[in-house]
Amino acid sequence: MTHHSQSTLTRGYWCECWAQTAATGQAPVLLASFDATTAAEAINWIRVALRTISPSLDAEAATKAEAWLTTGHRTDTQALSDGELCTITISQADTRIEWTARPALFLALAHRQNRELPPCALLFNQRPTTT
Repeated sequence: MTHHSQSTLTRGYWCECWAQTAATGQAPVLLASFDATTAAEAINWIRVALRTISPSLDAEAATKAEAWLTTGHRTDTQALSDGELCTITISQADTRIEWTARPALFLALAHRQNRELPPCALLFNQRPTTT
């Protein structure tokens, strides 16, 4: 067994946005996901999305959104930093949108900002193109 001196695991936060409407039926649909490096970044991702849809919400949903955007997010940022799951759900008519953020360990496979493919990518044959 090989032991590496550097850990290939990085602590962070995994965020998701799920929606359920009459069109999706009983099963929610994943709309977006995001990997954040800090609890504040994770909560900010949710805040930006919620702020974006807030003008189109009805009064009840808008009040809930505004309360979370104004003060509620602070409690969730601290809870997330303490290792707890954060969830905010907004419902309007037959639509339910839920954002979650949770602590996660990420496995470093290849740097996503590199412009070059990792060496192992060259081991795979390309599919023949058809014209």
